[in-house]
Amino acid sequence: MAIVLPTILMLLFTYVFGGAIQSDGGYVDYVVPGIILLCAGYGAASTAVDVANDMTAGIIDRFRTMPMRASAVITGHVVASLLRNLVATAVVIGVGIAVGFRPEASLGGWIGVAGLVALYILVITFLFAAIGLAASSPDSANGYGFILMFLPYVSSAFVPVDTMPTWLRWIAEHQPLTPIIETIRGLLLGTGIHGTDSWWALGWCALILAAGVVWSGWLFRRKAGRR
Repeated sequence: MAIVLPTILMLLFTYVFGGAIQSDGGYVDYVVPGIILLCAGYGAASTAVDVANDMTAGIIDRFRTMPMRASAVITGHVVASLLRNLVATAVVIGVGIAVGFRPEASLGGWIGVAGLVALYILVITFLFAAIGLAASSPDSANGYGFILMFLPYVSSAFVPVDTMPTWLRWIAEHQPLTPIIETIRGLLLGTGIHGTDSWWALGWCALILAAGVVWSGWLFRRKAGRR
């Protein structure tokens, strides 16, 4: 799902909607950075279900008898999600290149993209882990996590924010994903980063990561009775 669904969406936007949005065929260059974050989000969403399943399946009771840190449970899910989603991101970029995406990034730009994508995956995975801990069952964790999947659609992922109605444009401009997407877009296309987008991107990531780590740690100690 983490690979197939974002790929289908990229093909849909490129071949079905792309001609109407940008008739010169260059829309794929615009849309790939947004698809990258969409891919990371879908891949990390399974963490909420996995964590909720661990909390209800009895495995945590077994972990209590073992000489291990409680944080290792969440850390294991996060590391697995990071590795899995980096591979999925590479596949999605490869598909994008196959359908016409032509990045102009330098070596430093690619390193910056990889670093920012990895940071975003950590952020979203810790957030989904906290949702999984807060949910009463794997099914409810899946439902709560699905709400976060709509954020990329209300950002600059698929269309410029200045094409949106005024009230929606304000939301798109000030939500966390827009500066992250714009930073990735500027690095990949070699157009440079506009204004303070990179600082906003890093700031949002740091803030949400800190909240996710603290929230997930508190919930795990509360539910599992571990320090």
